[in-house]
Amino acid sequence: MEMRDQNQSSYTVSIHYDWRLYREDIAGSIAHARMLARQKILSIEDRDILIKGLTKIREEIESGEFPWRHELEDIHMNIEARLYELIGEPAGRLHTARSRNDQVATDLRLYLLRVADETNELISQFQKVLLNSAESHMDVVMPGYTHLQRAQPILLAHHILAYFHMFNRDRSRFQQVRNSADVLPLGSGALAGVPYLLDREFVARELGFAKISSNSMDAVSDRDFVIEYLSASSIMMMHVSRLAEELVLWSSAEFGFVHFSDEHTTGSSIMPQKRNPDIAELARGRSGRVFGHLMGLLVVLKGLPLTYNRDLQEDKEGLFDTIDTVQNTLKALTESFAGLEFKVATMRDAADKSYSLATDIADYLVGKGMPFRRAHGVVNDLVRTAEGTKKSLSEMTLEEYQAFSPLFGADIFSVTLDSSLAARDVHGGTAPQRVKEALREAWRMLSDQES
Repeated sequence: MEMRDQNQSSYTVSIHYDWRLYREDIAGSIAHARMLARQKILSIEDRDILIKGLTKIREEIESGEFPWRHELEDIHMNIEARLYELIGEPAGRLHTARSRNDQVATDLRLYLLRVADETNELISQFQKVLLNSAESHMDVVMPGYTHLQRAQPILLAHHILAYFHMFNRDRSRFQQVRNSADVLPLGSGALAGVPYLLDREFVARELGFAKISSNSMDAVSDRDFVIEYLSASSIMMMHVSRLAEELVLWSSAEFGFVHFSDEHTTGSSIMPQKRNPDIAELARGRSGRVFGHLMGLLVVLKGLPLTYNRDLQEDKEGLFDTIDTVQNTLKALTESFAGLEFKVATMRDAADKSYSLATDIADYLVGKGMPFRRAHGVVNDLVRTAEGTKKSLSEMTLEEYQAFSPLFGADIFSVTLDSSLAARDVHGGTAPQRVKEALREAWRMLSDQES
């Protein structure tokens, strides 16, 4: 029976993870105390004693001296109990006109305001590495792929910039998370508001919130902003996983396009030649973990009646793990990508020795007056013959070309990797000048977001 009671008690405890809200909880309490004194609900003397005690608690937590008590269940009760120990009876006045329901909602919103900014800063740092890499490899040609088959020649910088834009969209999603979290719920009480004349706008200004909540019932039970962080994180980790998958492939002997630095690979326990791309593999794998937390919270929330239910305690552990996973992944990926060595000659050779110029040759025939669909069929037959004789398109003779169409002339040999790139001279295309313009625009976008 004693063991069952112990397990029952432990089952409701959240202090082992919600301690992370201590800064926000203390900041919210200080703002609340100031507002109560401003509204003459609390004396100036009690306000000052409360703020001094709360400041002392923050110092204790940050120095590692705070006496955490598991039996007090959560961060709020631990701080409140310690405040009683430090200042005595005035501690009991702090919870006037406040419920743990609107208190924790305030803490969580404050926390996500900070975390959304931190996440966007880490994305920005990764984007800078991407742009520096694109800038350093402006002349590198590689095959572009569809269906993981070599398709058309592109610039490596163009490929890298594709990821810049993916992560730029991620930044806009985390900014939206910030906008959604930027609403003060404090003053909503348990669910119906409070019977005191509060100045909620004052508290919002003290804590840096742009708005105050409009409906007390929604305010204490809303966790949309948490779902939005998990959703933005899931989409971002999907982008991370796509990039990681390409880096895993490109680092293999079959591709040989990139070489990871030693600190970002490990060997095998029995095969000394192995260089395993651990960072990329772990980043790819941890995307599933983040997806799971999003689905978990959606399932928790889908059946909850208004307003607060204890189920909402489940909003934090998955969120905190997602934050750690996302931020640590961005740091590791930034460091490993900065140390990548691109095998420039191998990449160009892969583009040159494939049949990636087939579309350009079809376009050549179109320029001579042949309808594209017919040109497509001619070049399809041409490629099949070249494959059968184990020749590249550049190795075929003019006579061999003319066996498929008399429209082929000596100028067919002017169709090269470089001419193919130059021909894609449209906004968003892989032509060298367009990619240079795109790179300048990407730097400008990044600068504008940081200003």
